[in-house]
Amino acid sequence: MSDTPYPIDLDSIRGAFPPGIEAPPLLLDFAGWLNGRPWGSVGCFSLQGQFSDQAPIFDGSPLRDRFALFMRLPDGSAVGGWYGAGLDRDDPPIVGLGSEGDYELLAPSLDALLTKLTSQQFDKAWHDLRPHDEVEPQTVELAQWLARRPAGEPVACDDGELPDFRGFVEKWSRDREEYWANHRLMAELGWRLAAHLPKGKNAWDKTHFEVAISGKQYEARVLSRGPQPFEEAASIESLLRDLREEMRKAQPELGLWYAMKFGLYADGRVMPSFEYDMRPTIGGEPALLAEAKADLARAPRPERWVPKWLAAG
Repeated sequence: MSDTPYPIDLDSIRGAFPPGIEAPPLLLDFAGWLNGRPWGSVGCFSLQGQFSDQAPIFDGSPLRDRFALFMRLPDGSAVGGWYGAGLDRDDPPIVGLGSEGDYELLAPSLDALLTKLTSQQFDKAWHDLRPHDEVEPQTVELAQWLARRPAGEPVACDDGELPDFRGFVEKWSRDREEYWANHRLMAELGWRLAAHLPKGKNAWDKTHFEVAISGKQYEARVLSRGPQPFEEAASIESLLRDLREEMRKAQPELGLWYAMKFGLYADGRVMPSFEYDMRPTIGGEPALLAEAKADLARAPRPERWVPKWLAAG
């Protein structure tokens, strides 16, 4: 393990920041300092950017411009800047989106986060931000490196006056679940798929579906011993395309989603998640690039939100 260096992806980190905001020099310098050092020596993570879409938060796509997630932990948790209303956009607080539902404001700034790494101040829920037991720690070296950097504003480590991040995430999740539970297109989708209501009696039982749309291409499957075609797939296409257009108009900078997964619960509720970046598979083959590009031309995105496969050619 001690021979494995930290995974670092600067391109993904730069791309994870909201349009108009650049990755701070301190973060890029830290990546340079970390490069080649043994994984686990100052914490168990990779420096890798991701959007809120893939972070452990319900329906995270609309929050893409509220976060700059630059660190991934082994359990799928994410760490990064939070650009909430009224917060400092030049030096936002650093938050953790935990894979087990731990939502925490970890530090009031990036500088404060790195300082906490040197002193191993993280509690059990965030133990991956402490050095690994089987690796020689380099937190002293990190502290020395931070001390040699040009002096900036004093770092205040008191989180007390900062907003309630957990409260923000919990309210977001409640509001979005209610939004989709009462959405007219989701209600009609649940009605049309009534034959697929789960047979179980538990509230969490659900039937899983996946959808891919790229230009004129379309495919929908039910997940039953693997993805399977189903009788109603053709009849719900117009509904799903209407949903796609409605979402584009509501948040045009996101563009058009290319894939959707949703669960159909016993009470008819439909809870969706959307994929804007991965190239969809339709008929067992990657979606035609010309069709995907037609969608991009019709619903352009900020350059940093255009995935490499879609920007090619």
